[in-house]
Amino acid sequence: MKSIPFIKIRNKAFWLLFPVLFFLVITCTENTQPSRDSNNNKMTTDSLINFNKKVVKTEDEEIGDFINRYQWNMKKTATGLRYMIYHKGNGPFATKGKYATIMYSVRLLNGDLAYSSEQTGPREFEIGHGGVESGLEEGILLLRVGDHVKFIVPSHLAFGLLGDQDKIPQRATLVYDIELIKLK
Repeated sequence: MKSIPFIKIRNKAFWLLFPVLFFLVITCTENTQPSRDSNNNKMTTDSLINFNKKVVKTEDEEIGDFINRYQWNMKKTATGLRYMIYHKGNGPFATKGKYATIMYSVRLLNGDLAYSSEQTGPREFEIGHGGVESGLEEGILLLRVGDHVKFIVPSHLAFGLLGDQDKIPQRATLVYDIELIKLK
């Protein structure tokens, strides 16, 4: 008689575990419809590519409108960085491996000030080592000590999709005003 309750418990345990075992067997079997999934993946990839192209085009148009509004004569690099050296220095050119010290302000396209050296002091970084936005890194290599420049940095060369989680919002285009004051 004592074994009968044990059998009932084992049966309950079996029926409780049966759906889990069934699920594991089903999910571990080989997928017999890979073409359907690969078509869905291709459609998703194509949709993302098209969406990204539209976002980049829209941002590029916004930058163009901004430049036209201020009538700045800016050059554009292959990556989309815009720059205008409005005061030429006569010091040495920036090169990778040197430490650059800059005075700067960073604004959003709407004119809001995000950061400036007036608030935080000059910024120093090693050129080519990372640690700064890729657009700033690219732009500094165009300068010599004493240059004053305006950079317009598209979001993909700045803080990207997430922003900096502080003063720079998501997908923000940045306008830098920079003076390269020292290289060492």
